[in-house]
Amino acid sequence: MNDENGTLGDKIRRTVFGKPRNIKDPSLFHKLALIPVLAWIGLGADGLSSASYGPEEAFRTLGQHTYLAIGLALATALTVFIISYAYSRIIEYFPSGGGGYIVATHTLGEKFGVISGAALLVDYMLTITVSIVSCGDALFSFFPLAWQPYKTVFEVGAILFLVVINLRGIKESVTLLAPIFLTFVATHALLIGYGLVSHIGQVGPVSQKIAADYRSGLAALGGWGMLFLFLRSFSMGGGTFTGIEAVSNGLQILREPRVQNGKRTMVYLAASLAVTAGGILVCYLLLGVTPIAGKTLNAVLAGKVFAGWGFGPLLALVTIFSEGALLLVGAQTGFVDGPRVIGNMAVDYWFPHRFASLSDRLTMQNGVLMMGGAALALLLYSKGHISTLIVMYSINVFLTFSLSELGMSRFFIRNRKTEPHWKKHLPVHLTGLTLCLTILIITTYEKFTHGGWLTLIITAVVIALCYLIKGHYSRVRKGVRELDDMLVTAMPHKGAYNAEPTNSREMTAIQLVSGYSGFGVHTFLSIIRGFPGLYKNFVFVSVAEVDAGAFKESESVAHLTAATKDSLKKYVDLARHLGFPAESRFDTGIDVVATASSLCESAAKEFPKSTVFAGQTVFRRPGIVNRILHNETAFAIQQELRWKGITTVILPIRINI
Repeated sequence: MNDENGTLGDKIRRTVFGKPRNIKDPSLFHKLALIPVLAWIGLGADGLSSASYGPEEAFRTLGQHTYLAIGLALATALTVFIISYAYSRIIEYFPSGGGGYIVATHTLGEKFGVISGAALLVDYMLTITVSIVSCGDALFSFFPLAWQPYKTVFEVGAILFLVVINLRGIKESVTLLAPIFLTFVATHALLIGYGLVSHIGQVGPVSQKIAADYRSGLAALGGWGMLFLFLRSFSMGGGTFTGIEAVSNGLQILREPRVQNGKRTMVYLAASLAVTAGGILVCYLLLGVTPIAGKTLNAVLAGKVFAGWGFGPLLALVTIFSEGALLLVGAQTGFVDGPRVIGNMAVDYWFPHRFASLSDRLTMQNGVLMMGGAALALLLYSKGHISTLIVMYSINVFLTFSLSELGMSRFFIRNRKTEPHWKKHLPVHLTGLTLCLTILIITTYEKFTHGGWLTLIITAVVIALCYLIKGHYSRVRKGVRELDDMLVTAMPHKGAYNAEPTNSREMTAIQLVSGYSGFGVHTFLSIIRGFPGLYKNFVFVSVAEVDAGAFKESESVAHLTAATKDSLKKYVDLARHLGFPAESRFDTGIDVVATASSLCESAAKEFPKSTVFAGQTVFRRPGIVNRILHNETAFAIQQELRWKGITTVILPIRINI
C-alpha cells in the first residue's frame, strides 16, 4: 500500500516515533538542546528519585539508634555537595561530556576507562529496572491485592513506553515527563517544609532525647561500634547519591554555553537532592517515624505531616504517588545517559561501531534498544522483586565515582605547575575519593553475599566482551594500516596531472570511498587492473557520516564535512595524476546507505554509461562475530541500487586476521 507519503508502515512509524530530522538544519543543535531546567528534569530525576528509597534504607539500618539521623542528614547533604562540586570540575575540564568513562580514560588510561564505562553502563541498566520496579511497588500499593499479578505486566509496559518516547527524542521525552517531576518537587517541598516548621517547637525536647540516647548508645556500642554503625548506615543509603554523575555524562544535550549550563544544572540537582534527602531524614527523627507493615517510611511521614489537614489524606496520597511516578522519570536517566556511554565507548571501539550510529530522529537508537532489552532481562530475572534488585544496585556507581575522583586527583597533582587553582580543587577530589571508596567498600562487603556478587560478575563479563571487541577491531585496523603503508605512504603519484573535464558520454566508474586510505586506494587500483582501458572517468562518492562522535556541536559536523572534502580531493588528485579525468560528490547524513544510494543514483543519471564500485572487507573465516561487528554497508547499498536498476560491483579487500 503506497502513496506519495510512503507505505502504511512508514506512516505508522512516523506517527509513533516522529518525522525524520534534518541534519543540515543550522539551528538543529539549538532546537534539540536542553536548557538547565529541562536538563535538571531529564538528568536529575534519577538523583532526586533516590530520595524515595535512599534515606529510608539508611534510616532503617540505624535500627534503634535513630539519634544518629541528624549526623546522617548532615553527612548525606555534605556528600551530595562534595560529589556535585567534583563533577562540576569535571564538566569544566571535560566539556565534551562522557563523565566517568572519559575522565578515567584521559587521566588514568584506557584500562581504567573501560572499567569505569562498563560499571556505569551496568549501573544505568539497573537504574532503569530498579526505578521501574520501585514505581510499580509504589503505585500498586494503592490498588487491591488482587491486582498484584498485573504489576510485572505494568512494569514491562513502562519500559517499552520509555523506549518508544526516547526513540522519538530526548527533548520530547523530557517535556512529556516534566509535570511528574514538578509535582514531586512541589509536594516534597511542602512535606519537608511544613514538617520542619510545624514541629519547630519539638526541637528542644528532641535535642535532649538525642543527647540522652547518644550517651546510652555510646555506653552500649562504644566509640568504634557507633562509628561503624554510622558508616554502615551511611553506606547502605548510598543509593541516595546515584544519578549525580548524570549531568557530566550527558553534557552533549545541553544548550550552549554548555559548561555554564551544565554547572548550573549541577547546582539545581545538588541543592534539590541535599535538601530533600537531608530534610526527609530530619523529619523522620522529629516526627518519630517508625516502620509500618505495607508502607514506606515516606508514606508514614506524609500521613503524619498532613494528618491535621482537611484534605490531608488526599495530599499524602498525591505526595507518595508522585514518588512512584518520579521513579518512572528516574528510569529516563538510564535511557538518556546509557546510550551515550555506549556511543562514546563505540567511538573508541570497545563496542560495535553501530552503537555510535544515529537514527533519523538523531537518537542513539541501538543504545536505547539495548538499554531497554537489558532492563527487561533484569526485570524478568528478578521477577519484579525490588529486594533482589536493590542488593545489585549502587555498587557500580561508586566504582565509577571512585575512579573519577582518583583520576581528577591525579590530574591536579600532575598539573599543579600549570593549574593555578589546584590547591583549591585537589582537597575536594581527595575528600570525594575517600567518601566514595568508603561507601564502595562497605556496600560491596554488605551486599556481596546477598546478590551483589552478580553485579560484579555482569560487570566483569561486559569488560571481557569489550576487550574481545577492541581486540578484533585492533587486528582489523592493523590490516588496514598495512594497506595504508603499502598504497598511501609508499605509493608515488605517477604521470602528468590530467586536467581535462570528465565526459558524461564515456564509460565512468563511480567509486564509493570513506576517508583517504589504503582501503579506498586498493579498490581504485583494482578497478583499473580488473577492467583495463574500460573506464575513462572516475567519480568518487563519499558520505560525511554524523554519528555519536560527531553529533556534539555544529563545529564537529563542520570539521567532519571539511575532512570528507579533503579526502575526496586526494582521490581526485590521485586519479588525475594517473591520467584519468575525475571529480567527486559528497553529502552529509546519518544513514550511510540511504545517503550514498541517493548520491550514486544522481551520479548514474549524469553519467549514463557508469558502474558503481565499492570495496568490502573479506575475512578468512567469516562468522557471526564479523557480521555483528561489521555492518556490511557495501552490500546494503548494492541492494538499494540494484532495485533502482544501477549496476553495482563489490570488490573484495582481504584482511588476514
